[in-house]
Amino acid sequence: MMSGMATKKYTVTLPEELAEEIRAEVGSGGFSRYVTQAIERQRERDNLHEFVGWWEGEHGEVTDAELALAEAERLALQRQHAERKARTAPRRKAS
Repeated sequence: MMSGMATKKYTVTLPEELAEEIRAEVGSGGFSRYVTQAIERQRERDNLHEFVGWWEGEHGEVTDAELALAEAERLALQRQHAERKARTAPRRKAS
């Protein structure tokens, strides 16, 4: 959650089943934090969508080949991160 921001109480209407599922998972105290984080993620997506629209307006539409290359790079970085994490994880002693 964005730290240091003032908060204000708002009333929103949510589907009851969805809200109760979330509340059961995070507890009543974590509900506002969960909703705030979901809204923050949506804002990030909206901003990214706006940026991609601008980029494509300046440089042309992103091609399937470019998307495939970007996805391959993302997967390679994800793999490297997982390998580095596995190497630095504390080893358990045999009991």
